[in-house]
Amino acid sequence: MLLAIDVGNTNTVLGLYRLATPQAPAELLADWRITTHRNPTMDELGILFRDLFALRSMEIAQVTGIIISSVVPPLDSTLRRAAEFYCGVKPIFVEPGIRTGLPILTDNPAEVGADRIVNCVAAYEFFKDPANFKGSVPPPDSPHPPVIVVDFGTATTFDVVSSKGEFLGGAIAPGLGISADALFTRAARLPRIDIRKPAKVIGTGTVDNLQIGLYYGYIGLVDGILSRMIDELGPETRTIATGGLASLIATGSKYIRQFDDRLTLTGLRLIYERNFDQHDRPRQPKSIRD
Repeated sequence: MLLAIDVGNTNTVLGLYRLATPQAPAELLADWRITTHRNPTMDELGILFRDLFALRSMEIAQVTGIIISSVVPPLDSTLRRAAEFYCGVKPIFVEPGIRTGLPILTDNPAEVGADRIVNCVAAYEFFKDPANFKGSVPPPDSPHPPVIVVDFGTATTFDVVSSKGEFLGGAIAPGLGISADALFTRAARLPRIDIRKPAKVIGTGTVDNLQIGLYYGYIGLVDGILSRMIDELGPETRTIATGGLASLIATGSKYIRQFDDRLTLTGLRLIYERNFDQHDRPRQPKSIRD
């Protein structure tokens, strides 16, 4: 089985897959979302893995492959040692040299975050299936439209994949949580509130005033960027959202019609499959632009 791990600045998401066989497609057996801690020891990570598996009546010894995307470099070496010691598996990281199938056409491909690459790989594959389109299907002369992936994490990223499956670039904005924290920190009399969709747009109290401003203000930011990107890419462009707040914001957006909170895990599985053949032998690494 494959353990896929996405390490973000705020949360870490793990998914356990049964890999595809000639008789059956790949299957996600379990997934978890936990808080990212910056300084765990190897043994603390090993205990965490063991306990998560035990909650699903599984054994950590069942893992035969591990793939990791991380935007927290200080954790990488500890994760590597924990995987090797407790699972007996040498993990592969999404980093320069791994085969992704996604040419990166930015000024400096090596600086693109691993999570952004993984999301784009999954989103491009998602829209290859016409059954996944909501709304009009692309015209026959454009079988695969450009794709924008919006990831609502600590930062909100907008990533663009061309109709040829190339990573073109994108945009980065402060995440909704960061925006709310800045407001509460700098305005002493404003209380901390839960971020949720408000029942109305004209608030009559401090709490609903804050919820309206945060929720609809952030949707305005997201839709403003998406509107301009779609103008540049063309009206056939498709959008998909992921991340912890994806379902909350996507339901209020004019442009986001799909969201998938497991998109990153899917991308990790796809990249793993592109780097190992059916006998689980590692392929020869190539440039990150491949």
